[in-house]
Amino acid sequence: MRVTFLGTAAARPTVGRNVSSLIVQREGDVMMFDCGEGTQRQMMRYGTGFAFSDIFFSHLHADHFLGVIGLLRTLGLQAREEPMDLWTPLGTAEVLKQGVELGVERVPFEVRIHELEPGEAVERGVYDIVPFRTTHAGRSLGYAIVEHPRLGRFNAALAREMGIPEGPLWGKLHHGEAVEVDGRTIRAEDVVGPERPGRKLVYTGDTRPCAPTREHARDADLLIHEATFAHEEAERAVATGHSTAREAAEVASAAGVHRLALTHFSPRYADDPRALEREARAVFPETVAAYDGLVIEVPYRDA
Repeated sequence: MRVTFLGTAAARPTVGRNVSSLIVQREGDVMMFDCGEGTQRQMMRYGTGFAFSDIFFSHLHADHFLGVIGLLRTLGLQAREEPMDLWTPLGTAEVLKQGVELGVERVPFEVRIHELEPGEAVERGVYDIVPFRTTHAGRSLGYAIVEHPRLGRFNAALAREMGIPEGPLWGKLHHGEAVEVDGRTIRAEDVVGPERPGRKLVYTGDTRPCAPTREHARDADLLIHEATFAHEEAERAVATGHSTAREAAEVASAAGVHRLALTHFSPRYADDPRALEREARAVFPETVAAYDGLVIEVPYRDA
């Protein structure tokens, strides 16, 4: 699982940062979260490619969705034929539809818009994308990418000692079935360890610290939390529905996450967010202030 930050600024682009967007690659699946203006150029700049079919919007403030207008036209000029699925909070589809249809060009592929309620998981076989309610102006969602538990580790050496021939019987055991070998019944738990956890990645979008984020980020491998302001501007954070770096770190600590990435920096901190990073690390040491082009790998804890 790999995260590429395409835009880490709040409200407007700066010289060094674009507005909100990131790409998540999980095995062969690629999905985008938020799509601020100019995102298609960031994708070219950081080499993410355009082979993806889903954009998940946290909310429809301009700095989080205006880029979809240019991105869809870029894809159209590249002769894309595959459908694109856009996922947006309940009650916002009409606004998104107007953006998709803005301009005179016709998008030459199907664009499907889906509204999501909190808890309405998008199921992808071995993992789910789970939206949850956040606390920001209007309707807003965060997203948790949650992998299903993995099979336990198969003890090949023990299987050989027990005289189990390699091949289909190993596969059956690894998937929980008992098998017969020379009149003996061998159970899966005899040669397969306990199931192993999948990975969890959580993206908040814009939000105040809130209980749903702490709940869905519980034990996450990576939490990507907005940190628009330093704590000295805590009142402004409350007034605008945003978080300070310290508050983001407090959420990470309370949820027991393993790593925290800060993003969505006010332009006043965009040139040098080290003060925000220090503020957060005083509470939660495993913190990084994201920047455009940053790539974070999310490995399995037990490979």
